Amino acid sequence: MNRHYLHYLTDVMAHQWNDPAFTDYNEDHEYTFGELATEMLRLHTLFELYGVKKGDKIALAGRNCANWAVAYLAIASYEGVCVSILQDFTAEDIAHLLEHSDSELLFVGPYVWKELQTQAMPPKIKAALSLEDWRPLYESEGVKVKGERMKEEWNKAFQAKYPKGVAPEQAQFSADPDTLCLINYTSGSTGSPKGVMLNGRSLSNNVEVGMKMLPVDPGQRLVSMLPLAHMFGQVCELLYPLSCGTHIYFLTKSPTPSILLKAMDEVQPYLVVTVPLVIEKIYKKKLDPTLSKWAIRMFWHTPFFGRFLKHRVKSGLRNAFGGKLRYFICGGAAMNPVVEECLMDIHFPLSIGYGMTECGPLIGGNPPKYFKARTGGVPVMNMEAKIDKPNEAGIGEILVKGENVMLGYYKNPEATKAAFTKDGWLRTGDLGRMDKRHNIYIKGRCKTMFLGASGQNIYPEEIEDKLNNQEAVGESLIVEREGKLVALVFPDETLTKRMTLEEVQAIMKANLEKLNKLIPSYSKVSNIEVQEKPFEHTPKKSIKRFLYK
Repeated sequence: MNRHYLHYLTDVMAHQWNDPAFTDYNEDHEYTFGELATEMLRLHTLFELYGVKKGDKIALAGRNCANWAVAYLAIASYEGVCVSILQDFTAEDIAHLLEHSDSELLFVGPYVWKELQTQAMPPKIKAALSLEDWRPLYESEGVKVKGERMKEEWNKAFQAKYPKGVAPEQAQFSADPDTLCLINYTSGSTGSPKGVMLNGRSLSNNVEVGMKMLPVDPGQRLVSMLPLAHMFGQVCELLYPLSCGTHIYFLTKSPTPSILLKAMDEVQPYLVVTVPLVIEKIYKKKLDPTLSKWAIRMFWHTPFFGRFLKHRVKSGLRNAFGGKLRYFICGGAAMNPVVEECLMDIHFPLSIGYGMTECGPLIGGNPPKYFKARTGGVPVMNMEAKIDKPNEAGIGEILVKGENVMLGYYKNPEATKAAFTKDGWLRTGDLGRMDKRHNIYIKGRCKTMFLGASGQNIYPEEIEDKLNNQEAVGESLIVEREGKLVALVFPDETLTKRMTLEEVQAIMKANLEKLNKLIPSYSKVSNIEVQEKPFEHTPKKSIKRFLYK
């Protein structure tokens, strides 16, 4: 890390004071960089009135919006500790995490607050503030000045500090990079909650990795669609682009394909950050019907016509994302190998990174021009990776060390101790190998690996990759039952909605035969079961494996 990301933000504000910084897409709500700086300083004044001190915890729970980002940056620049909580958690879980984190203030969105009102507010919470307009939705008995009086005191205190308004030279933001600045919960209340503790050094190094790998000119635009409470979205769609002077548009509602493509067309982003599922759906609906035609397959690899076809496909896909796309970054899960191969074949600006919340989030990555297929990139700047106890194929648990690594789990010393080796390497829980150029190949999770009858390692993710390419398969999951592998499949509804269950099962029977010819004999699948309902997903769009047996 060379500089704290707040220093980059201070520089950007000075040079782009009147340029737009945040916009809520399809809503009349926008901040210039100058207005962002002013609102951050206004919230500092509010924190003081509520008696919140440097190092105190302030929670954030709500959907993506400009005010979520404003509150986050206000907490960081006040040198408070932001507790970012996914709005997808249940109200009971959120209340539990507010208490576990020792939060003193809560910024909350309307959808979360509607459910959270059914829970008792933890005693440490002094106030719950609306992410719509900062009005207090709840104030504890210990707060002496409340409601409209608090609003009056707030305005009076801010005007006393900045009688002529905030000037660029007054917007100087900094923080100690080595102190705790963020607690990010990876789960709700099951067991002992894992609140990942990150310092400013981790976040700032992540930001600088983005600047180095994906350089961008000030004034470029981006659509934020990933949950900001998740580290992937928080760093890649907020902190890194904002530190480069990017104008960020927030999708404040769940992005349906039509809303997403409309936003891309209007915003024309330089960067798209997403999970593989998004591009896989676009591929299946838009590209696969064309690429599967006999004439296209015949000419695809010829020198002249192939080059022409690939250029047309690349241009069409690029235009679908607004026409100005320079980088298409995926993470959170493995990409379907057929889709990945096609994107590489047409020289689409694809790169797939590797990370985890505990590394805020980046471990591996590469600029698109250096990206190697089926990898998670190479260890990023100021990070190391190695393979622990590799087998004869070079596969073992991936261990990492460096500036991005967490401080530990909040109030959970047992989990913290288990997460690190005795010599300080973080256990990722992922199985993989590395080549001579340090590209990281991820084979699966330690916890999901099955052991074959003769001791062979079976990685369900590799089988699922091949099954997902079969006819009418939407998503799949491999489970183990009494020593046999069974595939659970949710069909592609666009292809099967007019079919009977018997017709779908007949297709799956044929798929099973094809699948077992593609995989080693020790990992053959005994049966395919058709699921009537879609799989439940995490916010990263990964299937919740633990729910299925």
